[in-house]
Amino acid sequence: MRTRVVALEAQTGRRERPCSSPRCLPARFISVDTSPTPAPDAARTATPRPEAGSPGSGPANGSGRHRTGSAVGASASGRTNDIKNTSKAGRTNDTKNTSTAGRTNDTGNTSTAGRSAGGARRATAGRKTAETRRAAAERSLAENRDTTGRDDTPDTVDTIDTAGPPRAGRRRRTVLLLLGLTAVTSATALVLGLLSWAPDPPEPARPLTVTEGERLAAVRVTNLRDLRAGVRVTAGTDAARIELVGWVDWSRSLLYLDVGGPGAGAERGLLQKSGPVLVIRPDPAAVPTPASPPLMPPADRWRLHRLAPGAHLAPVLDLLLDLAADRPDTTTRTAPSDAARWIARETVPAGPLDVIQAPLPTGAPAASTAIGTPSAATPAPDGQTRYWLDQDARLHKLVTRLPGAGPVTMIFNRADRPTLRPVDALGGRPGLPRALTDAEQRRLDRLPARLRAHGGATVTLTAPVGTDTNLRGAGWLSWTAGTAYLAVADLGVPDRRTLLRRDAAGLARADLPAADAGGGTAEAPARPPLPPPAGGWRVSRSARDDLSVLVDAAIAAGSVGQRGAAVRVREDVAAGRAVDVIESGPADARLRYWLDRDGSLRRLELRTDGGAWAHLDLWPAVVPRLAANPRPPSPRSPTPRPGAR
Repeated sequence: MRTRVVALEAQTGRRERPCSSPRCLPARFISVDTSPTPAPDAARTATPRPEAGSPGSGPANGSGRHRTGSAVGASASGRTNDIKNTSKAGRTNDTKNTSTAGRTNDTGNTSTAGRSAGGARRATAGRKTAETRRAAAERSLAENRDTTGRDDTPDTVDTIDTAGPPRAGRRRRTVLLLLGLTAVTSATALVLGLLSWAPDPPEPARPLTVTEGERLAAVRVTNLRDLRAGVRVTAGTDAARIELVGWVDWSRSLLYLDVGGPGAGAERGLLQKSGPVLVIRPDPAAVPTPASPPLMPPADRWRLHRLAPGAHLAPVLDLLLDLAADRPDTTTRTAPSDAARWIARETVPAGPLDVIQAPLPTGAPAASTAIGTPSAATPAPDGQTRYWLDQDARLHKLVTRLPGAGPVTMIFNRADRPTLRPVDALGGRPGLPRALTDAEQRRLDRLPARLRAHGGATVTLTAPVGTDTNLRGAGWLSWTAGTAYLAVADLGVPDRRTLLRRDAAGLARADLPAADAGGGTAEAPARPPLPPPAGGWRVSRSARDDLSVLVDAAIAAGSVGQRGAAVRVREDVAAGRAVDVIESGPADARLRYWLDRDGSLRRLELRTDGGAWAHLDLWPAVVPRLAANPRPPSPRSPTPRPGAR
């Protein structure tokens, strides 16, 4: 008993007395909630109150009632502590525990447990005491509800942020204001900084170092080692300006360019230059701005060309080819300090470049532009010439002034390095000459017999025989009769034709208007008329011009000289068929035979005096029977004097 009292005192903080009646059961201090509705704290508690008979509720006996009362007292005490009203909690617990002592939790009846069976006075006193305590307990519970409601309301109000949206809006406006102020401040500082900013002074020009001098001296060797490069050139100013776009092949001394600009003149169109030989494919209707030429050049309309004296295109082309050599430029390496100077450094997508001012190279002679004329001189050294060099001695840009051309700017694309193909007038695609195999030699030996078996062929002539003479022709050729009959046009005289007849007796020519000689255009003349005209023929027993040599070689095809003198140059294609290009003959009159794998002759080429290649294309066909050429007049014998014996 004493132990239970001490436990209750420890829970409630008040000292309780046990019942003084000796007949009463031991005080168990059970607190029962007699309110008609559940207490507010019971609805708010997280742990439900165990019901009678449920698992964990314990047996429904006296000991169980004692534990239940203790739990209720502890719950009331905790609830009272939450609302900060310890005095009311103690008073409530006291009232509840004393008023409901001896009452069962299961039924909730109002019977008094401590009533005596035999005494009315005690029963009446017990009922008064129980009613008094019940009334006190109800008042205490009502006070607890009021106190709990009043204490919970501030917590609930505090939990809901009624001022949230206005407060968040103010925060957003503040942040936006700060960001705008920061942006305005930064912009102002940037503008003030730009207005007051001054670039670092450039590094002053200085003499070349030893390394820079060696790189400048190795420029031409590097160009020759790299073989090719794309190039874009602008020369001259205003109406005399010309523009070139294309490639330069230093390894074969070959240029392939598209010529444009207001000053292009007759050279507007495509241009190829190999050494001293220059051929063009004019296109007067081309747009003024040039573009990269096609990698596979057109096969027609190429002609040998001579630049007019003083033409500003000549020194530009010569300088492009002179930018390559097989050894370093010693004059550049030993130039005085005031002639070669480092100017600046620039950065381009290819990397950093050094800008060096130095004279143009003069170690190698310039290539001749006109056949049979003095070489176009290399431009005189100019102190304003500037080179843009990378760390590997590669030239990316060149700016200079050339006599007769004015200011010149050359820009090189070192990554644009396609293999260039010369046109047929320059010899066509290069090859690797080698000796003939046995099969190739047998085909060449059987060529005369095979041509006689064909009987004859139609022929087309393309002959750039000189800088002012570009011939086109068409006609027939008979190997059985040993005759040829062609109509030949000169591109320089488009309204005239030359009829050429060749037989065993000699060579005959006749000049006629184009309409009387079969018609056609100068670029593609028609075959000569049949029968041949009766008069106007000039007859000679032999001729040594390029045209007559080519026709004679075609009639006598197969006579290639002694065995072993011919070489195979390359494999090519003619009329859609694979052919072997075989070269033979003396150095001053080289002939090339295009033989297909059946042993038929498809083309015959001759290197002319102008350095270009003239050719006859042949297609086996039935040739009309030609009348014999007029005989040349025989020299008259002297008339004997009268009386002479």
